[in-house]
Order: sequence, then structure tokens, then C-alpha cells
Amino acid sequence: MNGNFLTGAGYFLRGLGMIFQPGLRQFVMVPLAANILLFSLMGWGLFQLVSDFYDAALLSVPEWLQFLTWIITPLLWLVGSLMTGYVSTLAVLLLTSPFHALLSERVEELVTGEPIPSSDSFGRALLEVPRAFLREVRKLLTYLPVALGMLLLTIIPVLNAFAPLGWFLLGAWMMSLQFIDYPMDNHRLPFRDVREACAAKRASTIGFGGTVAFFTGIPLVNLIVIPAAVIGATLLWCDELRGQR
Repeated sequence: MNGNFLTGAGYFLRGLGMIFQPGLRQFVMVPLAANILLFSLMGWGLFQLVSDFYDAALLSVPEWLQFLTWIITPLLWLVGSLMTGYVSTLAVLLLTSPFHALLSERVEELVTGEPIPSSDSFGRALLEVPRAFLREVRKLLTYLPVALGMLLLTIIPVLNAFAPLGWFLLGAWMMSLQFIDYPMDNHRLPFRDVREACAAKRASTIGFGGTVAFFTGIPLVNLIVIPAAVIGATLLWCDELRGQR
């Protein structure tokens, strides 16, 4: 595979180090505030749901198996926290994608020293909401058939032994496409070109996307994953993908 897995992972870590850099900070705050709000609301809903489920589950457990609750309880809350992180991240991506495009523009201008003609203001970002939302929906529709195929693999005996690896690779690939799309969309490149560019540097993009997917599942840390991933994807675009287009 072209590229380097560790180098790809490093782009996300570089993005983490730049999220509060002067000149970028104002474009980080809107998605960050949205993520905190959504995460708080979904966390409250999750607490109510898991509490009710937990109480009902305990009633169905025989008394002689009550000692297993010390295993079940942390696992239940861990799974719930991970799901909250993934779903809240998806919701924030759908709602605040124009601001991610602005952040990506500023990063590219900072790295390359070249202005992007489409770069403008938050006013333009608001006007871009319908188009950006439709592009996010298109990405989601691209992922769903593959995710359904992985779901079938999960329930097939013998083959399901490879399901964890398959889900990891799918998550890494999806996260790569999701975030690398922002700098490429700024240049009005079609989503087909995004897939081709990621495939051309598959090891780097899988390393980047896998690292993003890992941090997305960590509660509280996932609050800053989105801006860090947008910055990291733009750095990957500038360093490895931009010259191919």
C-alpha cells in the first residue's frame, strides 16, 4: 500500500496540537460548542435509558448470578459511552460541516501560503449549509451499504472471526473519507476524486482514519476530535494528496 500508516496517524496528532493556534481558534469554537451541547444532551438521555435498562436487567438475573453485576455494569456504561461519542460526532458533522470547511481553508492557507479563492466568511458558511448538508448525506449513503455488508459478515459463522478487523478497517476508511473530503470539497472536487485520492495513499489514510476512529470512542476526548481531524486531514491533503490532483 502506498503511504505510511504511522505517518497517517501522525497527521491527527499534529492536528491536536494546532486546534487552539491563533488564526484557527475562532473556527474551532463553533463545532466544539455544538459537540459539547449535543454530547451533554445525548449523555443525559443515555443515562436515563441505561438506568432503566439496567434496573430491568437486574430483575431478570437470578439471585445466584448477582455477583456478575460488577462485570455487567461497567461494560454497559462503556458501550453506552462509546455509542454516545460516535452518534454525537456524526450529528455534529452533519450540522456544522460548513464551519469545518472554513477551518480547513485556513489551515491550507497557513501551510501553503496560497489563498483559496472560495475562502470568505461565516456568512458564506451559512449560505453553504444546504449544499454541505447534502454532501454529508451523500457520504452517509456511501457508507451504509458497506456497513450492512459488514453486519452480515458479523453473523456468519467462521467468517465472523474476521469481523472486528473488518469493522476497524471500515471505520478507518470512513473517517478518512469523511474528513479528507473537507479540503478537497473546498477545491470543488467531486466525492469520486476523494475516494481515488484516499485509495492512492491507502496506508496513510487508513492510519489517519483509524486514529480518528479510536479517539472518537473516548468520552470527553471526543469533544476535540472533530477540529483536530479536520486540521489533520488538511495537513494530509497538503503533504500527500494535493500534488496528485
